[in-house]
Amino acid sequence: MRDRKGGDHRIAAVILAMIGSLLPLPALAQNKPDVERQFQQWIATDLTPQAKKSGISERTLKAALDGLTLNWDLPDLVPPGSKPPKSQDQTQAEFSSPGAYFSEKRLQMLATTGRGLASANSATLKQIERTYGVPGEIVVAIWGRESGFGKAKLPFPAIEVLATKAFMSTRKDMFRDELIDALAIIERGDITPAGMKGSWAGALGQPQFMPSSYLKYAVDFDKDGHADIWNSVPDALASIAHYLQMKGWQRGRDWGFEVNIPLYISCAQEGPDLAKPVSAWASTGIARVSSSAFPSADLKADGMMLVPAGRHGPEFLVTPNFYVLKEYNNSDLYALFIGNLADRIAHGGGPFNGEWGDVGKMLRSDVLAMQKALVAKGYDVGNVDGLPGYKTRRSLGDWQAKNGLSPTCYPDESLKAKLR
Repeated sequence: MRDRKGGDHRIAAVILAMIGSLLPLPALAQNKPDVERQFQQWIATDLTPQAKKSGISERTLKAALDGLTLNWDLPDLVPPGSKPPKSQDQTQAEFSSPGAYFSEKRLQMLATTGRGLASANSATLKQIERTYGVPGEIVVAIWGRESGFGKAKLPFPAIEVLATKAFMSTRKDMFRDELIDALAIIERGDITPAGMKGSWAGALGQPQFMPSSYLKYAVDFDKDGHADIWNSVPDALASIAHYLQMKGWQRGRDWGFEVNIPLYISCAQEGPDLAKPVSAWASTGIARVSSSAFPSADLKADGMMLVPAGRHGPEFLVTPNFYVLKEYNNSDLYALFIGNLADRIAHGGGPFNGEWGDVGKMLRSDVLAMQKALVAKGYDVGNVDGLPGYKTRRSLGDWQAKNGLSPTCYPDESLKAKLR
């Protein structure tokens, strides 16, 4: 789990950071020396005492913190004396046609490489599946999505990133906890400060774990004495599987199935809280697009409707394992990407059968306005945050049906004036 939760926002955040780097930042430009002095004071009087209380030795603190300076190029920085930036309307994958998230060229490339690596590591993956119950193709798909199968460069010294964000970001408390956990990893001897590389958000190694996740889920699968998610492929793959197992992965079940949902069945029935046996969904006329029957083991088990683009895109029945994938990154599109990539690796599949419609770009503020209107009418949209999650989608579909509109279960420009 790279960035706690909150969706797959790395690309958007990088873009925002690039834009931000072009803007005048007088607080940063004029006060850097003073802020650096405050940073050193913070290390001495705040961070160090807390780290020592957590069991971090003087030796580790010296190795990790001596000579440490702030990284001024990171996004989301709020130097002392400045105000947090105002939230900006966003037009990332969750707010535009979801199809943009599924680059066919990228998926094909990842699938081709993933099949080769799955074969090369088949013995390890079989042992991992026996141990944790997670299929090898799921583990390899996450490995590929997170770090390009371990080939993606991780140029950022993790301690520098975490300390900078712990001192001056919009989530200082969270990053301070993660920094203490990173120091604990070094204290254990699993990695040196110089070897602890990660992303601009502080996520570590090939699985892109935050330090807190490393301490909970990283495993020494190659039995060399250290859980090395930076350099050991067995450790990285097993750590991903262990994470999923601990989050509730159900052994022997798939992640889900693309289906056709007849128009006479309301699309406003999705969500994990509306689960029912797969056989019950099938009895209503919902069928797999492959024309294959649902696996017999799934018929009596729970399934959930998922329409991530409403009637504008592919439709699914998913298992509880889909929501376990969302624990890795809290985004429907991320979990679908992993599921589709895993299917390609295991079975040579291709794109989803249903086409992602062009529903037009929607600003987060537009979706937020619709959510507020629905809440005023008595609907439960979940978090009123401008994100078109399943509760927003199904509330919208229910409102459409009650107002004589064909339910689409997805916000689009045509509804902005109608839903007030």
